[in-house]
Amino acid sequence: MWAKAGARVDRSAMKVCIDRSLLLDLVARAPATFTWRARNPQRDVPVGENFVAFAPNGGMAYVSSLDTGRHPGTLADYENFVRLSHACSALNFSGGELVAVQDVEPSVRHLKRLYADFTLTDKALLEAAHGRVISKDVIEMASLVFGELDSSPVLGGVINASSPLRYDERMCGGLITFARLGQVVIVTPFIMAGAMAPITIPAAMAQQNAEALAGIALAQLVRPGAPVIYGGFTTNVDMKTGSPAFGTPEGAWALLVGAQLARHYGLPYRGSGSLNTSKLPDAQAAYETMWTLWPAVLAHTNFILHSVGWLEGGLTASYEKFVMDADMLGMFYHFFQGFEINADTLALDMIDLVGSSGHHFDTPHTQSRYTSAFYESALGDRKSYDTWKVQGAKDAAQRANTIWKEVLASYEPPPIDPAICQALGEYVEKRSRELAGKNLYD
Repeated sequence: MWAKAGARVDRSAMKVCIDRSLLLDLVARAPATFTWRARNPQRDVPVGENFVAFAPNGGMAYVSSLDTGRHPGTLADYENFVRLSHACSALNFSGGELVAVQDVEPSVRHLKRLYADFTLTDKALLEAAHGRVISKDVIEMASLVFGELDSSPVLGGVINASSPLRYDERMCGGLITFARLGQVVIVTPFIMAGAMAPITIPAAMAQQNAEALAGIALAQLVRPGAPVIYGGFTTNVDMKTGSPAFGTPEGAWALLVGAQLARHYGLPYRGSGSLNTSKLPDAQAAYETMWTLWPAVLAHTNFILHSVGWLEGGLTASYEKFVMDADMLGMFYHFFQGFEINADTLALDMIDLVGSSGHHFDTPHTQSRYTSAFYESALGDRKSYDTWKVQGAKDAAQRANTIWKEVLASYEPPPIDPAICQALGEYVEKRSRELAGKNLYD
């Protein structure tokens, strides 16, 4: 494809050189905005311009809770996180690889995941675009639910560059398959400054830009106008350990600059939300998350992945951290609304009425608004110390533990056409037999 388009291809070195004019011509074909359809049309998500949308955790190998500690992810955990994502009003998306389902054979994990997604939520969905076989399967399943897929995208998958300057066969296969059928390709280099890129942030961002634009241009070679998102996942290395460092000032710079680069090319932008390296849902997890989430929001990132649940540099999905982050997202939604200034909200008559010798608790202005005037946190504790102590002296993680259990206990699945559910189940059963024991990447 690249040779036919006019790029210089060195087959012996497995290298493609794309000149500036060809690259920019291809990137310009990508839409600046598009609508990501959900099974429930009321949950469709606009992507691009000034819209900010939140997606849940993804790609974790382990799960943790105060009850079980840290353990390998299971299908039951995956289903629980789908339910929690469905119940969380601040999240626009569900699905994807919320957690690795390690009690299911690798060759059929994608089938089990997407069946859970379509039956347990009606929000817009992510799913792995890993190679041609998995990507073809998930698109086939989506067509059972949505019918014709060419009108607008219903699935999206992250395509990671194998930095530096490389896309492997698995990622290329997923990118080509998704783009060919008009599904969302979220092209995201994963760059650690000092390891996969030079140690300086300008150099790391230049490399991110080259890798992202190359993947986006490939999607446009496959299908002009294919929906894409310019992704950024650049951070620094901890030079003491060689591990990724999340929730850093350098990572914040990269989020802000990445958004400006995406806008320069007229593309929607993907960042991340709850990134941190803490092993527990503690103060470190909270402050590092805020060093990621605030820059992402200030940059008006269009698609914020990993908005909830992250621990341990992305190795672990925490039930308690999910609740803590979800409460934070609710605050951001309230913050986005801003406040209106008019005679009613200025309430100068109330200031005059109370003067300097009273209070505003019982004024008509307060009494008519006190239930809705402020954001009410489901997690925060603002009681006095004595009351807090009498009621169990629980910290934020302990309160979050109670909340996620209550949410799961009250969860009700959204309705789905029984015929569609049956067709999905039959497809999963058929493909599970066909793929059993196979290595999908041979």
